[in-house]
Amino acid sequence: MIEMTMSVRGMTCVGCVNSVNEVLNRIEGVESAEVNLQTASARVCYDESRVAPDALLQAVNDAGFEASSISA
Repeated sequence: MIEMTMSVRGMTCVGCVNSVNEVLNRIEGVESAEVNLQTASARVCYDESRVAPDALLQAVNDAGFEASSISA
């Protein structure tokens, strides 16, 4: 498993956090996702053989937020 932290801009409420969390956890290969409104970030544990980091970022962007990788 790989852990990646991403910046998630555009979240304004708990509903946004829940949306990002749901989007990430629906992706095949994602073990877990923790989304934090205060730090505008998400920490994702995923299986690198099943999903690419770019796919995680794209899923969050497609949900209407601005995601970028902080660390992988």
